[in-house]
Amino acid sequence: MAEERIRCLHPGGKQGVNILRSKYDAVRGAILQVVEEEGVMYWSDLTDRCAALLPDFEGSLGWYVISVKLDLEARGVVERLPGSGKQRIQLRR
Repeated sequence: MAEERIRCLHPGGKQGVNILRSKYDAVRGAILQVVEEEGVMYWSDLTDRCAALLPDFEGSLGWYVISVKLDLEARGVVERLPGSGKQRIQLRR
């Protein structure tokens, strides 16, 4: 039996990727945990922090973090903070 998949959304209206639900759930949980702990999170630090929570993750964790983070933006769960310089994200209030 094939494992369940989820179609990620994209905040720019582009077509999102289709990934395994188990990988989506793992990466989503790690992103939300890290962002909740930090309050405001630099995008450049997000993958490293998620890697610490998911040491046995199979696949390109960086790619999954990007895809799931964009999905969470599109769903209104996290948001980018405006301003120049490094991209920062936080949980949407």
